[in-house]
Amino acid sequence: MKALRLAECNRFEVCEVPRPRILPDEVLVEVKVCGICGSDVHGMDGSTGRRKPPIIMGHEASGVIAEVGAAATTWRVGQPVTFDSTAYCGSCHFCARGAVNLCDNRQVLGVSCDEFKRDGAFAQFVAVPARILVEIPDAVGFEQAAMAEPVAIAVHAAARVPLNRDDVVVVIGAGVIGLLIIEALRARGCGRIIAIDVKRDRLELAARLGADWGISPDDVDAVAEVRKLTGGRGADIVMEAVGLKTTVGWALQIVRKGGAVGLVGNLAPTVELPLQTVVTRELTLLGSCASSGEYGRCLDLIARGIIQVDPLISGLATLEDAADWFERLRAGEERLIKVLVRP
Repeated sequence: MKALRLAECNRFEVCEVPRPRILPDEVLVEVKVCGICGSDVHGMDGSTGRRKPPIIMGHEASGVIAEVGAAATTWRVGQPVTFDSTAYCGSCHFCARGAVNLCDNRQVLGVSCDEFKRDGAFAQFVAVPARILVEIPDAVGFEQAAMAEPVAIAVHAAARVPLNRDDVVVVIGAGVIGLLIIEALRARGCGRIIAIDVKRDRLELAARLGADWGISPDDVDAVAEVRKLTGGRGADIVMEAVGLKTTVGWALQIVRKGGAVGLVGNLAPTVELPLQTVVTRELTLLGSCASSGEYGRCLDLIARGIIQVDPLISGLATLEDAADWFERLRAGEERLIKVLVRP
């Protein structure tokens, strides 16, 4: 089969590789669409330690079942499916509790690190455990279904924080996840939403998708502006979808006393934490990792138009030109949000 492989740091190759052989509890999916994730873009230079070459990346995908393992009896060839990016074991302590994102034996499709290597979906076929499959409803196309993974991350993150209907929520970072968090918050009935991003086009899109205000730190003091919009109190909740020292610092200054900060982004593996601020202002910090069984609900939200994914899709690529799209995304080309690859 044909695949896009990260041959070495910052160098892709389109090559022929063996078609995956499936285990009894797996299915083989013929990939129709696979999205380029920000973690792929940030990881292709080797800096994150999560995309060690050679590796076929890609974990935001949809397709059609091409082959079914002997034990995967509830699935059939020809079914349109998407699948969780996390290949969880289904039997550990956390899986038994329904927290599959915290699985002791978790592997992530398209990731190669010290603990494991698992090829992903920038290929014509990918093998996945049947337990992580979700059938695509008739009202959802393959391009939309490939967006179920980032939608699930956003829905999971929005559900992590203690939201009341009249709350003011600030979302820092209007990338794919930040924009989808805005939509997920709206779906939960959030009172008012403030988006913060340095890119004006992202703030414009945030407004289209449900944000009440947009703030660019290049134009104003973001912390002061949020306090102004909240009568000096600060936001009830802040969703941090970047993961850098500066943006995490803003989150802890923007949130009101007794408020909650949802930590979703993790561009930097460590950041400085102003412990005294957290303690004396009695803040709640809530980490959010991947998703945990939300795919079916997310496909329903997409099907009903409650969460819109089409406005986020900026380009469609082939395996042959995907490397160029990776470079454009890394360069931060204006108005590029999500690029989908059709193997």
